[in-house]
Amino acid sequence: MRLLLSIFLIPLFISSCLPKQERISEPKSYSFDLDSIKSGNKLVALVDNSTTSYFIYKGQPMGFEYELLERFSRELGVELEVKVVYNLDSMMYYLNQGVGDVVAANITSTINRKKHVAFTDPIHKTHQVLIQRNIRDSLLTGLEQLSNKSIHVWSGSSFLERLENLSGELGEPINIVPVSSNDTAVAFNMTLQLIEAVSEGKIKYTVADENVAKVQKKMHGNLNIDLDISLKQNIAWVFRKSDTALLLAANKWLKVEKEETDFYTIYAKYFRARTNLKQKLQSDYSSVSGGQISPYDGILKEEASVINWDWRLLAAQVYQESKFNLKAESWLGAYGLMQLVPHTAAAYGLDSSNIESPQANIKAGVQYLKWINEFWEKSIDNKVERQKLVLASYNVGLGHIIDAKNLADKYGADPTIWDENVENYVLKKSEAEFYTDKVCKHGYCRGKEPYNYVKNIMEGFEHYKNLIPAE
Repeated sequence: MRLLLSIFLIPLFISSCLPKQERISEPKSYSFDLDSIKSGNKLVALVDNSTTSYFIYKGQPMGFEYELLERFSRELGVELEVKVVYNLDSMMYYLNQGVGDVVAANITSTINRKKHVAFTDPIHKTHQVLIQRNIRDSLLTGLEQLSNKSIHVWSGSSFLERLENLSGELGEPINIVPVSSNDTAVAFNMTLQLIEAVSEGKIKYTVADENVAKVQKKMHGNLNIDLDISLKQNIAWVFRKSDTALLLAANKWLKVEKEETDFYTIYAKYFRARTNLKQKLQSDYSSVSGGQISPYDGILKEEASVINWDWRLLAAQVYQESKFNLKAESWLGAYGLMQLVPHTAAAYGLDSSNIESPQANIKAGVQYLKWINEFWEKSIDNKVERQKLVLASYNVGLGHIIDAKNLADKYGADPTIWDENVENYVLKKSEAEFYTDKVCKHGYCRGKEPYNYVKNIMEGFEHYKNLIPAE
């Protein structure tokens, strides 16, 4: 007998720290295979928020498959964009609809799934284990003991498929309880939440991949994961069946990658260094658990409102400046969270008595941003483009960005657009032909610095929007 779990478990799994799932829009056109991905300069990966896939820790994007995706994107020579899918049942649908190019979410390669999608060669192998509480008198130690037991599993998982097969092999059926919901808070990290429910005694059994189970056992010391319920299975990335060239490129890259020491270093970081990973998972500053970016989120939210910015953009800037280190100091003497140089710091009320105050330091930085923003409001109407010019000006000085804007105007680029327009002339300001141009008043500039500064902050902002609530 199979039951659909609904109202009973909904209160159990809802987490208040989840970002609201934005509707993933249908693509304007499909991104078919390798050539179109390269021409569009972007690989779009569909991921989930977990240590095996993708998460934020202390402001930094991390995750086993995320790190591999970054490497694969560099191999292709394209940018990586990640889209978080909280309802994991939808991943294959979104992939085949062209919303993403690859699914990377600790997915098991199965015969049924291969009817609809294509899998890479295995990234690694694992097997499924029963999760139960470590109570000696009631511990299940053999597969035959699963008969008539109620085992809760995520409805979209390979665990359900395995239990159905196993149930047919036993003399008496397993009572499989599929857990599914349209509520994204319930679907979010379903396997991890079921494991937690076992630990808390709210359900008796669930199933997980051994590599994930070992990490969770470190967090929940009362779990037993010793009963194997499957043979070794392949964990792989998923592509559309039509994307044969992309699949071939992924397999070719993966074969070489798995011969490198770095691959196994990354694997160990997320699956074997369990004490370190436990610290990350239990931190307030992990998107998997705490849902905060930094200890200064409250101040950032308050101060971001002064300039009408999303606080997560301001957080991305602070991470870029100081990695949230209150005592960070640069070789130029810039100090603190916002890394203001001494003369700018003094102009906005910072001195030795308060420069280490998070409130005072962020407030001073925001006041400087506000002044820069007021300057660019006169000529840049688009808020996002203006934010990029403001950030670049904060980094390298207003004068150099004025020069780059003037160069863009002179040479036929759009002086109101940063990407591929003004940013190109910031880069050219390191060349004598351009920084000596009569429209430039501020001389030589190491243009790669503001270019990377804006790029890194906007990328960080996208990561935060993926995983951290706006409010």
